[in-house]
Amino acid sequence: MPLSAVIVDDEQLARDELAFLLKSVGDVNVVAQGKNGVEAVSLIKEHSPDLLFLDVQMPGLDGFAVLKKLMDKKLPMPQVVFSTAYDQYAVKAFEVNAVDYLLKPFDKQRVAQSVKKARLKLDKEAAPSERLETLIRSLEHKPQPSKVLVKAAGRLFLVDQKDICYASIEDGVITVVTAQMEGQSNCRTLEELLGSLDQNLFWRAHRSYLVNVNRIREVVPWFKSSYQLRMDDKKQSEIPVSRAQTKRLRELFRL
Repeated sequence: MPLSAVIVDDEQLARDELAFLLKSVGDVNVVAQGKNGVEAVSLIKEHSPDLLFLDVQMPGLDGFAVLKKLMDKKLPMPQVVFSTAYDQYAVKAFEVNAVDYLLKPFDKQRVAQSVKKARLKLDKEAAPSERLETLIRSLEHKPQPSKVLVKAAGRLFLVDQKDICYASIEDGVITVVTAQMEGQSNCRTLEELLGSLDQNLFWRAHRSYLVNVNRIREVVPWFKSSYQLRMDDKKQSEIPVSRAQTKRLRELFRL
């Protein structure tokens, strides 16, 4: 039996691309498409699909908020595959027990792999919602440490998150910059550091940079419709915004 699927993404091109790839993969019937989180909840209520391809970043309800809304309304929980241009969400996607996550632009082989994983899960477990609910609730109430350990001048400082301007990685070393100091984090990757930070406050503007959105002093137009961020540290450091994150920048500041 083909799997029924709903695609929800705020970009028409992304929806069309994914629907085309699912058709070429076969064994999947796309029963509906939506462009935001509110439509996602409505479509799932209407169609009760086996599989939900869900964009993480959308206006209104984001992908994780959609899952919470489904649970609050006690609607049947489909198998979930998150789609995103931002790989920083991958860890969180798996923490809520998503079947898989797809990075944009989509790849046919990865889409086929996601479908295969979903079918295997459906064969093994009739109702994934209970485990999803437990994991999402635990994420909701997971305490977020307010301070970050930073090593500078041979000393270990506990820095308030709100005081961090940005963090960068070079040659495997993570540098944390505040308004008053600069030091190194003991985290091994920016993903690991981001996991300990308030993700409503910190944004992966570039694969080598995390920025505190409240510490951006100026958005500087750059070459070929790109941007740099001038930060609120002593040096007024300029941080590049990757092409993949330009859309997110425009959403943040309504450019």
